[in-house]
Amino acid sequence: MPTSYDSIPDRRAIVRRRALEESLAKLVEGVPTGADLPRTQVLALMREALAAGRAEIRRRFEQPGPLKNDGLAVLAATSFLMDQLIRVIFDFADGHAYPAANPSAAERLGVVATGGFGRGEMAPLSDIDLLFLRPYKQTPRGEQIVEFMLYLLWDLGLKVGHATRTVEESLRYAERDQTIRTALLEARYIWGDRELFDELMKGYTAKFAAGDGRDFVEAKLNERDQRHTRMGDSRYVVEPNVKEGKGGLRDLHTLFWIAKYLYRVSKPAELVDKGVLTRDEARHFERADRFLSTVRCHIHYLSGRADDRLSFDLQREIATRLGYQDRSGGRGVERFMKHYYLHAKTVGDLTRIFVAALEDSRRRKPKLAALWQSLRPRQLDGFRLDGERLAAATPDAFVKDPAAILRLFHVAQENGLDIHPATLRLITQNIRLVDKLRNDPEANRLFMAMLTSRHDPETTLRRLNEAGVFGRFIPDFGRVVAQTQHDMYHTYTVDEHTIRAIGILARIENGTLKEDHPLSADVVHKILSRPVLYLAVLLHDIAKGRGGDHSVLGAEVAMALGPRLGLSEAETETVAWLVRYHLAMSATSFQRDLMDPKTIETFAALVQSPERLRLLLVLTVCDIRAVGPTVWNGWKAALLRQLYNAAERVMSGGTLSGGRAERIKAIQADVGQRLVGWTEAEKEEHFARGYAPYWLSFGTDALVRQAELVRRAERDHQPLAIEHRVEADRSVTEITIYTLDTHGLFARLAGAMAISGANIVDAKIFTLANGMALDVFWIQDLEGKPFDGPQRLARLAARVEISLSNRLDIARELDAQRSSWPKRDRVFTVSPLVLINNNASDTFTVIEVNGRDRPGFLHIVTRALTRLNLQIASAHITTYGERAVDVFYVKDLFGLKVVNADKLKQISAEVERSIRDFDARFAPVMKAAE
Repeated sequence: MPTSYDSIPDRRAIVRRRALEESLAKLVEGVPTGADLPRTQVLALMREALAAGRAEIRRRFEQPGPLKNDGLAVLAATSFLMDQLIRVIFDFADGHAYPAANPSAAERLGVVATGGFGRGEMAPLSDIDLLFLRPYKQTPRGEQIVEFMLYLLWDLGLKVGHATRTVEESLRYAERDQTIRTALLEARYIWGDRELFDELMKGYTAKFAAGDGRDFVEAKLNERDQRHTRMGDSRYVVEPNVKEGKGGLRDLHTLFWIAKYLYRVSKPAELVDKGVLTRDEARHFERADRFLSTVRCHIHYLSGRADDRLSFDLQREIATRLGYQDRSGGRGVERFMKHYYLHAKTVGDLTRIFVAALEDSRRRKPKLAALWQSLRPRQLDGFRLDGERLAAATPDAFVKDPAAILRLFHVAQENGLDIHPATLRLITQNIRLVDKLRNDPEANRLFMAMLTSRHDPETTLRRLNEAGVFGRFIPDFGRVVAQTQHDMYHTYTVDEHTIRAIGILARIENGTLKEDHPLSADVVHKILSRPVLYLAVLLHDIAKGRGGDHSVLGAEVAMALGPRLGLSEAETETVAWLVRYHLAMSATSFQRDLMDPKTIETFAALVQSPERLRLLLVLTVCDIRAVGPTVWNGWKAALLRQLYNAAERVMSGGTLSGGRAERIKAIQADVGQRLVGWTEAEKEEHFARGYAPYWLSFGTDALVRQAELVRRAERDHQPLAIEHRVEADRSVTEITIYTLDTHGLFARLAGAMAISGANIVDAKIFTLANGMALDVFWIQDLEGKPFDGPQRLARLAARVEISLSNRLDIARELDAQRSSWPKRDRVFTVSPLVLINNNASDTFTVIEVNGRDRPGFLHIVTRALTRLNLQIASAHITTYGERAVDVFYVKDLFGLKVVNADKLKQISAEVERSIRDFDARFAPVMKAAE
């Protein structure tokens, strides 16, 4: 990790210390002793030297040459630059600012680098950590020198962490504080009194080298665990922190700190000689260190600050700078992020093997655990029990029996055991043996047993993946390991998403998620083949990143893999069908009018059987729920439930119309019982207002609230009635609006909400029999939280009222607010696409609009539809991160479907043009700071 300054080519091109000292000396020539120094000129010279040095280091890093994209070279060169500047400042302070003809022993002062600066690894804009060593009590002159140095460094714009201590104080503090002990572990002499530094290092070795390092190891492991928890405890977050995140540089530092503390090594390669790492592991360590350091340097340079978060707006730019180009098979930024996650996984593998081995050998074992260990058998199904961990019986166990690799994970799963880190390391060293198991019937049986086990299959699959076994045993899965999608919708990599989906399926099946998914928890136990369901969930995204339709390609993978894993021909065909159509149920639910009989008939014809319907429902729920923590909500659950019930009724020989009438009657009866204080005549009048789709689109609670709102508005002769309801559990606010239905009403309401800072995530619009509109919107603020607060809601209501009277210039208001919208996601662009379908409904033309989701998008689209003289009967609004997919069921002014070919072309062209004009009003893709 530490890089010798000797390896830096042409160091004098970065900074010429002697030339700088001579220039400073000339500035103070003739200045009488004790007189004020020309500080402004001194600072200007130092700033010039700092800027020139940084520019040279950056030039080498960014321009063609042997050091291009060499992050470790930047770290070393930046440390060297800071060393030289600090030496110059020290000598200037000592010789000119506060000179002493015969300094006393008490005035000795040493300057020591600690932390990353001490390692000789300083990122371009990182803090400088300094320790000023004094022999004993601080003297006035020593204090003046330290103060002069610090103020000059701060005036240079540098962030300096510092302490002034004696050797004895430093060691005493290090004994009490593990952070200080770690900082001193990487201490490096810069300038001043060398004897003080040597004394510190000698004392440090004497005090801390004698012990077994147990306390230090425990402290570092605790710090690591707390940091992981704070950063999200996943290395697969979409905007990872390169330094502090799981699998980041700090994990490498932790590994190296422990190694250095215990084995007194100065670089990872020396751990090979100590028998701690193999040569391959040391090589992986250095590759990961170089890659992550390079990415971190790019982040600093592009953002212009000491930021370590690999944000969306930087990912594409850094990918380009590192040579990742778009190809037919995928985008360069996605390959770059895949390599990032693979390096993060490598760091995880190394720290898990190394730190867990130390943890096992050095941590104190609780007495209760020791007692339990003595009571358990020492052997289990051919493996050795080591406490709560399962281990290979002999070093050559896997060579003799490769299938034992899979059996190890299976036995651990069934007995609730962990796997010993030494055994995981043995698997890594023999990973090629897994290739021989692909056509082994017993190995495939064991894999399916683990996949379908009722004992936490998610954890077992994750262990298989972390160990590298999963991707070797099923190469198609290996292709999606660390596969990412550069968008704001998918939170996890494909492999992590898949494993989480299996975990969700297991929790639905065992009843843990019954409250969240009551329908799925019921039908899952009616499914005839558990292997079919589990394998379909495992394979639904198996072909992502291949450049084609991943559903079609994935079905081909399923057809090839099913027989190998022991499935029958019929079971394999069902798995392939599920993979092929795993998006059909969500697309139909969220992007089609479920009250249109044609929608249900088309879907039922695709699914064909109740068993497939049950399988598809559970697969759909697992898939959506595993996308990210905020994707699933009650609204999506209700739509899926509605589609399932309707399709099941059709497949069972029922009719939609008959069932619908009965359901409406039952719903109205429930609502009527809740309408306290209403006369029967008032109830009947209200029931007559709503057409069939209205009564089937809401739950009883919502229908009761809306009935009371309508009644008040009619009684008080209100031209506009608005009601809001914050649903914190769904992170949305429900807005219900009752007003006169007019041409373009939807567009005006959408515009009013956009300029109020509200993002519409869903909407249901209805025209009642009395000519009034009852529209319900579910909205969020621009950060994805409920749109709440009395003042904001009051402003929204006021803007809705103004917009309905045509007194609100929505376009001007949107332009005025553009600068306040989130900037980090402007890197994402979506080309407008309008798809018109006259087969999806017998009575409506269905228009699907795809575009870049941003405030005002829905207003722009609905305004265009209004100008085209189209009547919107229902709107189905879905967002997938930065992509909006809005579907509208429309008729022309005569209440008919749009069938004229020229008119259809005009609709597509006009809507796309409106979206492009809207997109053009936004600033170009944000370029990071140079």
